[in-house]
Amino acid sequence: MNTEKYRESVGNMARAITHNHPPMSAASHVDHKGLVVLILLFLAIGGALKHQFGGHRPAPPRPPAPVRSGVAKPVAEAAARPAPPVQTRAPAVEAAAPVMIPVDRPAAAVPTDGYPRPVASWLEAQIELARRAISSGPIDGIAGSQSIAALRAFQEAAGLPATGQLDAATRDELVLSTPPLAETSLTAADLASLQPLSPTWLGKSEQTSLAFATALEMVAERTHAHPALIQQLNPTVDWNAITPGTSLTAPAIGPITVPGKAALLHISLEDHVLEVRDDAGNLLAHFPVSIARDVAKRPAGELHVTVVIPDPDYTFDPDVFPESPEARELGRKLILPPGPNNPVGVAWIGLDRPGYGIHGTPTPEQVGRTESHGCFRLANWDARTLLRLAWVGLPVIVEQ
Repeated sequence: MNTEKYRESVGNMARAITHNHPPMSAASHVDHKGLVVLILLFLAIGGALKHQFGGHRPAPPRPPAPVRSGVAKPVAEAAARPAPPVQTRAPAVEAAAPVMIPVDRPAAAVPTDGYPRPVASWLEAQIELARRAISSGPIDGIAGSQSIAALRAFQEAAGLPATGQLDAATRDELVLSTPPLAETSLTAADLASLQPLSPTWLGKSEQTSLAFATALEMVAERTHAHPALIQQLNPTVDWNAITPGTSLTAPAIGPITVPGKAALLHISLEDHVLEVRDDAGNLLAHFPVSIARDVAKRPAGELHVTVVIPDPDYTFDPDVFPESPEARELGRKLILPPGPNNPVGVAWIGLDRPGYGIHGTPTPEQVGRTESHGCFRLANWDARTLLRLAWVGLPVIVEQ
C-alpha cells in the first residue's frame, strides 16, 4: 500500500470516529479530540514504517562474480555452450620483415655431416653458388631476389626447372664438397693497411690508397659476405678493437676457377644481371649488376671490350657529377688512387663507347639497384672474376 492510500484510510477513520460518537461537553470534546490526534499520529507512524520496511523487499544478493583467469569461462556458461572446434592451423598473422639469419635450419631430409653432400640451407646454397661463379651478391643467408635469380641461372644450366626454389632436385645437384664456413683471421699487416676513407673527393685524391677502412669491411669483402652476416657469425668480436690472429668465422669461398673461355657477355637491363657464356652458349658466370639511373644513359645493343685493367686509379671529372656541390666548387679534375674503396673498385673493363665500362664498387651491398651514372657496376669480388674472363674485343650484348 502506498503513502496516498494510507492518508486516505486515516482520513476515513477519523471521520468515522467523529460521526459515530454523540456530542460531548467542551471538556470532553477536547479530550476526545486529543485521543483522536494520538490515534491518527500512531497510525501515520505505523504506515510510514510499513512503507519503509514492509512495502519493498530487498533484492536478493547477487551471486559472486566468477574469477576470470586467462580465457577460462564459468562452469555454467561452459556447460551451456558447445565446445569450440579444435584449430588445426595457426591463425594467419602479418608477415614480419625479413631478418638476417646466419645459418637457417637445414631441410629435414638432408644430412649435414660429411662431404660431399647437398646444400641444406639458403646460406649454403649462396656459398656453393659463389664457388661456381654464380653470384647472389653479398652472402647473407636470405632468399632475396638476387639469390633467387642466381639459383634460377644454376637450375637452367643444370637442366632443371627454373623455379628459383631450393627444392630436393636442386639440392641434389648443388653439392658442397667442403664445409661452407671456415675459420679465418687478419694479420698485423692487414690491420696496418686500413685507412679511414675521406668523405670528400679532394680528400680521397690525397690518400696514399683507397684501402679498406675497417676490419669488418675487409673480412666481408674477402669472403663475399654481407657485413651483417659476418657480425652475426662472430657475435663476441669487438670490431673496433680486433687484434691480429683473432679467430673469425666466415663463408669459405676460396679461389674461383671458371672452366672454359668467354665468348660473350650478356647484360639484361630489366633483370640487372650480367652473364658470361662460352661459344656454345653455356653459362660460365652470373653476376648481379647495377645500371644507370637515367634511362637515356643506358647503352643498348652490341658493344665490345677495349681495355681490361686491374686495380685502376680513377679520374674524377666534375662535369660528370653536376649534382655534387664539391664538384661544382672544385672545377678541376682529380686523380684518385687505387683500392677497394676507389669509385670503380678493383677493376675497370672499358667498352667501345666513350666513358662506359664494367667495373667494381666500394659499396657491394648496393649492387643490383639502378644507381650508376651509366656504367655497369659489380661487387668487387665479381669484378675480379670477370677480369680473368674478359679480353679485348669480347662482344657485350646489352638488352632490355
